[in-house]
Amino acid sequence: MAEEAITINSSVQDEWGQICSQLKNEVGDTAFESWLKPLTPGSFNDGIMNICVPTRFMRNWVITHYSDRIHKIWEKKNPAIKNINFVVQAMQEEAKGLYTPTCRSLLKKISSTPAPQNIYQSGSSSLIANANDCFSSINDAQQSISVPLNPQFTFDNFVVGKTNEFAYAAARKVAESRNVSFNPLFLYSGVGLGKTHLMHAIAWHIKQQDPNRNIVYLSAEKFMYKFVRALRYKDTTAFKEQFRSVDVLMVDDVQFMGGKDTTQEEFFYTFNSLIEEGRQIIISADKSPADLEGIENRLRSRLGCGLVADIHPTDFDLRMGILNNKARQLGIELPEKVSEFLAQKITSNIRELEGALRRVIAHSQLLSDKEITLDMTQDVLKDMLRSYDKRTTIDEIQKKVAEYFNISVKEMQSSRRARTVARPRQIAMYLAKQLTSRSLPEIGRKFDRDHTTVMHAVRKIEELIVEESSLAESVDALRRILEA
Repeated sequence: MAEEAITINSSVQDEWGQICSQLKNEVGDTAFESWLKPLTPGSFNDGIMNICVPTRFMRNWVITHYSDRIHKIWEKKNPAIKNINFVVQAMQEEAKGLYTPTCRSLLKKISSTPAPQNIYQSGSSSLIANANDCFSSINDAQQSISVPLNPQFTFDNFVVGKTNEFAYAAARKVAESRNVSFNPLFLYSGVGLGKTHLMHAIAWHIKQQDPNRNIVYLSAEKFMYKFVRALRYKDTTAFKEQFRSVDVLMVDDVQFMGGKDTTQEEFFYTFNSLIEEGRQIIISADKSPADLEGIENRLRSRLGCGLVADIHPTDFDLRMGILNNKARQLGIELPEKVSEFLAQKITSNIRELEGALRRVIAHSQLLSDKEITLDMTQDVLKDMLRSYDKRTTIDEIQKKVAEYFNISVKEMQSSRRARTVARPRQIAMYLAKQLTSRSLPEIGRKFDRDHTTVMHAVRKIEELIVEESSLAESVDALRRILEA
């Protein structure tokens, strides 16, 4: 009986080898290496052949694209095979980088068993227990792709104002509901305006509501690193399984994928796979999808197909709220004159505003709890405030450009298209992009235009600087005036 079993197994292996050769010729080397080579024949009972597949994702792909062809080829070679069943079984190849040596040894023992469904019928409770331990460690390893969340970045600690209320409402909706009408949620803003805070807050809220949901939050840079590493170690199957089996995928600063065509392609397919399965995706960037540079059109289109929410620069009231909220968190009573002063002076972003507050508080505490006063604040922050005073503003650019071309700021902001007004307006927009850290939508609002008009103006002036020496001299002169 034992000899008969060995003969049957040897016959199956020979048949599978012949089938693989035929499939390789049909689908090509790349597809074969990625999807078919990892498959191994398992048990054969009652006309059903079990084929072992390393991961659930690969199983779904093979069933969709190759199962009918495999069945036809094998049935032709062996009429006794009536059906083929693809079963997920952990393989040693998938274990690279994820399993410990003990797990690897155990999974090798499991994979050598002819019938996967009989693994847990061996009567060995220790084998089951050890397998469970291994699969637990695999889940932990998969979770390691997610970046740790900041415990301070919650919805409770997020100060809502007119400039961020829409993005906040969208973030809460995604966090509180499994089924939302928009997917993905795309958040964008300039540096330090709260998009990362909202991303973390969404993750914290989902974890609190449903700890079993698999959430992965990471930067675009880490996604790229993981993908390149998978390519280097020829472990892309495990990479796909990790990212395409999550419930919520959150990718921060997606603009850093610009120009990385291979990574963009993998992200595009991951994106599509998750959307098709109804999984939630949340993305953040420093620009809207349409303005992302170096991103393929099809990916840009996908990123913008859900809800796009812009976080605008802070206004005075919001900065006051942020300062008072942060002071309460730190257990500090902040004099109103100090908070008003900081809110008026530090307008660039929330990160710098909070940094200035911490600096003032640290100075107070290190000097034997010295009282926080306006004079002390001005003294502690004098170097920071000096640099702020030197920073060029869009208002200043508009004023200087208008003076240079002998028109009024009001004319520059008007709808007039005469060349005598339109060209100075374009120059002012160009200089605003070059000399300030403001985003295209922010610059556009200062001119009562949208961001596409600003983009056109910047490109136009860049072209004219090369073509017209007189215009280049004017732009250079204005730059020197503004930077003086």
